[in-house]
Amino acid sequence: MIYRPLGRTGWNVSAIGFGAWAIGGTWGDTDDTAALASLHRALDRGVNFFDTADVYGDGHSERLLARLRKERPNDPFHVATKAGRRLNPHVADGYRDLRPFIERSLQNLGTDAIELLQLHCPPSAVYTMPEVFGALDDLVKAGKLRHYGVSVERIDEALAAIKFPGVQSVQIIFNLFRQRPAEAFLPAAQAARVGVLARLPLSSGMLSGKFTRDSKFSADDHRAFNRQGEAFDKGETFSGVDYEQGLAAIEELRGLLPEGVSMARLALRWILMHEAVTTAIPGGRTPAQVDENVSAADLAALPAPLMDALADLYKRRIAPQVHALW
Repeated sequence: MIYRPLGRTGWNVSAIGFGAWAIGGTWGDTDDTAALASLHRALDRGVNFFDTADVYGDGHSERLLARLRKERPNDPFHVATKAGRRLNPHVADGYRDLRPFIERSLQNLGTDAIELLQLHCPPSAVYTMPEVFGALDDLVKAGKLRHYGVSVERIDEALAAIKFPGVQSVQIIFNLFRQRPAEAFLPAAQAARVGVLARLPLSSGMLSGKFTRDSKFSADDHRAFNRQGEAFDKGETFSGVDYEQGLAAIEELRGLLPEGVSMARLALRWILMHEAVTTAIPGGRTPAQVDENVSAADLAALPAPLMDALADLYKRRIAPQVHALW
């Protein structure tokens, strides 16, 4: 495993982390036995950074991570969670006081302090409200939070967030189907010494290369009900890429795979080629998925001709679809 510094926290975290959205809910049926086996396998393979949120299964994902900590008391790891999406209505003013949600997450996680709290894709107006970040500073001083960061939808939000000195991390959609942060955000994050968490690194599973036109998703799976942003931001599902056009791009990508390298491993290794990225956070619903994800860190650096071909595929097939989402 590769370890990289997370912002100015003093932490060194695994370059492949664990995204706990899928084990919480809205990805079809959940299986706690398999989820816990996956979490244990991640620790066994050197993963020490787990990302969750209070809305993942309405706290279920947080509670699974609390169980993991009880079952592995001698294996230190970091847990980041998020708050804000439980606001109803989900408006900027609600971010002025997140204490009720933070107290609930503390209870779910079984801890006295949240290691890294992230604002969960708040409305853009939040980044013009210094009092929101001042309240987070106060919670750090009070010992409720150790550090805080943001999870964003747009690059302009990410750039606005890192102007606040207390922001230690930015979580942003970054993958082979969403490449623009490489030039439009990562250099600024690196200069500001802000950690970068690459979310949706496999584009909701599309970049696993395992989906077809006949693939079926259950009714409670966001890949069935949110393709056009019906429930939340469109970019959260398949990175905002049309499913059929995404499959066509996958077929072209298949021809670029080095011998013996799966598409998921290639996609994750591509992310790690960007040194400004602290950690990619793929999900893992089974130990086998965790093994495949983690093994991406063992791959050699991707050669320049392959990197160029991947950039060209993105520009031709994907960029016109996702440009408006930035």
